[in-house]
Amino acid sequence: MDSILLYNPKSDHLKHKSSAALHIAKHLGFPSNLMVVFFVVPTFIRNLVYNYVAKNRYKWYGKKDACMIPTPELKSKFIE
Repeated sequence: MDSILLYNPKSDHLKHKSSAALHIAKHLGFPSNLMVVFFVVPTFIRNLVYNYVAKNRYKWYGKKDACMIPTPELKSKFIE
């Protein structure tokens, strides 16, 4: 899988790429929730940016050899 997917069982909708990321950001609290302003940008343009970031993220931020175990505080930010 080369993209993020978000499934909403209540509405039976599947979001992907920038739409999924923005819907997740909406629930993260300030300042991440401010990203919802990008919903006004057409999806095809948002996805161009999403693809560019996805392609270059390891170059910009590096890649970890292992995944961290989330702290209880961080775990509380996950949507179940």
